[in-house]
Amino acid sequence: MNKRHQFTRRSFLKTSIASLATLTIVPRHVLGGPGVTPPSEILTRAVIGTGGMGMGHVTSINTACKLLAVCDVDEKHLQTALKAGGPDVKGYKDFRDVLARKDIDIVHIPTPPHWHALISIAAAKAGKDIWCEKPMTRTIAEGEAVKAAINKHKRIFRLNTWFRFEGVFYGMGTHVKPIKKAAQAGLLGWPLKVTLGGTTGFDWKQNQWCGRTDLVEQPIPPELDYNLWLGPAPVKPYHPHRVHQSFRGYWDYDGGGLGDMGQHYLDPVQYILGKDLESPVKIEADTNPQDRDAVLPWRRISIKYADGCEIVLDGENKDTAPFISGPQGKLSKDLVSDIPDIDQKIQQLPDPEPQVTNFVEAVKTRKKFALNETNGHRSCTLINLAKIAVETGRPLRFNPKTQRFIDDAKANAYIKQPMRAPWKIQV
Repeated sequence: MNKRHQFTRRSFLKTSIASLATLTIVPRHVLGGPGVTPPSEILTRAVIGTGGMGMGHVTSINTACKLLAVCDVDEKHLQTALKAGGPDVKGYKDFRDVLARKDIDIVHIPTPPHWHALISIAAAKAGKDIWCEKPMTRTIAEGEAVKAAINKHKRIFRLNTWFRFEGVFYGMGTHVKPIKKAAQAGLLGWPLKVTLGGTTGFDWKQNQWCGRTDLVEQPIPPELDYNLWLGPAPVKPYHPHRVHQSFRGYWDYDGGGLGDMGQHYLDPVQYILGKDLESPVKIEADTNPQDRDAVLPWRRISIKYADGCEIVLDGENKDTAPFISGPQGKLSKDLVSDIPDIDQKIQQLPDPEPQVTNFVEAVKTRKKFALNETNGHRSCTLINLAKIAVETGRPLRFNPKTQRFIDDAKANAYIKQPMRAPWKIQV
């Protein structure tokens, strides 16, 4: 035997004593103890898109998971996120480099909506679970593709609106739960009409998120990769009003106030009406002609289901109707109703079916989150149907089974829109 490999009892004792001398005592909180999550069980995450709402995802959303990466095509946004993220966080310009990391479990996508589908699908294919901003997708076909990708690759998907299961619903002074119980039990009768307008705060961003028709090309800032920001969208001359905080005012990237706040309002309404597995059959918008590029104000949108239920979006704050009404009664802000003792009646009703409302729990148990790719796609379809009605300016008939308009090729062209090469949907 080579002398260098000889191992005597004396050398073993010397080595052991030396090892004890350098032994580090690991604190209990590092190993994990009662009430403490061991490091091996902590999920990791990345945030793609760190401007505006993206910084909320960096600093205060889903902080139970460890942040490892941030990504943005604007160097200034990226550096701000890196400073806020901490020493373990790395920065990237291209989201594909983030998805290539094997140590990231969850991807947050607070980019402009024209990127939501592409990044969600790529994340699903990369084995990541997904926390996506609203609206879920910019078109109906993109929503269908995201849903297919999530199911194919067995991922957990969460849409970032929460009023169907927690928080006081905008303008109503109450949670959605008691309204859901009243509607579900038939206290108001059937069919139901829901009106969203100034009374519930729905009009507060209708004019704020309009585009401009007088844009003059400006130099692209050196910190911004404008080509990558555009991604699948058509090339348009750069102007600061197209990007960052005001991008919602342009059809190529979003849909004005409908895109910004619409799913916050309409997803709970869909849940209240029990329409998570349905789509409407008729959509009509009262609007002046729209610009092909910029989203302009509209007045009113009506969305009707086959059973007679209707959702009215009042963009001018002229409708004085209650929030929800039926042939047997109505319900307004703070549960004010013409039904006697409605509070007591609601309390005696059974609660809605339980939902998984903790995203980390959903990821660990592989159970669908309360607002997922299926019901989220349905409520985002409401947004996209309303947008198409505004863009076309005429009544539309929709087939809920085929998810296509009836005898209307022009309207159907909005459902699946071409993407700029080389970007394309591949589930």
